[in-house]
Amino acid sequence: MSDRRLRIETLDDRVIVSLDRPATKNAIDAEMVAELHAVCQELETDPKPMIVTGGPEIFAGGADIGQLRERRNVDALAGVNSGIFDRIARLPMPTLAAVAGYALGGGAELAYACDFRIGTPTVRLGNPEGGLGILAAAGASWRLIELVGEPLAKEILLAGRTLNAEQAREVRLLNEVVDADQLLETANAWVDRMLRNAPLALRMTKLALRMPREAHPTFDNVAQAVLFETDEKERRMTAFLDRKNTERKQK
Repeated sequence: MSDRRLRIETLDDRVIVSLDRPATKNAIDAEMVAELHAVCQELETDPKPMIVTGGPEIFAGGADIGQLRERRNVDALAGVNSGIFDRIARLPMPTLAAVAGYALGGGAELAYACDFRIGTPTVRLGNPEGGLGILAAAGASWRLIELVGEPLAKEILLAGRTLNAEQAREVRLLNEVVDADQLLETANAWVDRMLRNAPLALRMTKLALRMPREAHPTFDNVAQAVLFETDEKERRMTAFLDRKNTERKQK
């Protein structure tokens, strides 16, 4: 039996990563983190969109509590989980979490680190870390404020509120809710839609969205200067103008 934590499907234009620890509800342990780092290294070298899923029933019930119990201050300072989630957030191309069932604790933080989240009606998102004597230190304490605002972030982190699928969709923590048998198909359709854009333009736009306010508009001007000199820009704009000319002639 394989002891790998991930199933990875590498396609020409995307990578689909499936968390594969069903006996532990896809608990995120050090071995899974190491495998996720390996995926990130590949996607930093050969940028493609990434879909992360746990399957049609559960995303990830949290971090591996058995391992967490044994970790000490040096482990916390090393940022085992926060490091990989931050690396995922910084990947050059967009990322999407296809979420079913429970996404709690570290599982929720993995979903928060992705650019988009598609969910099923069974989704339950929350961060119960305080009940275990720790805090949500792998991104939730600040990403949630960016994603849903401070009042709701406090409800989740301090008052232990868990969001169901409809509640998460209403605050855009889920971008779309679909039936479980359509989850991966819908995630791929989102990637298809993004890939209609020029790849470098997609990368530059994602990077621009991560820039602090004081970096704009300087960053935007420099990024646009790079894109203005690409063959892709010339080809796409020429094709656009040719279509418009053809349409005018046909009227």
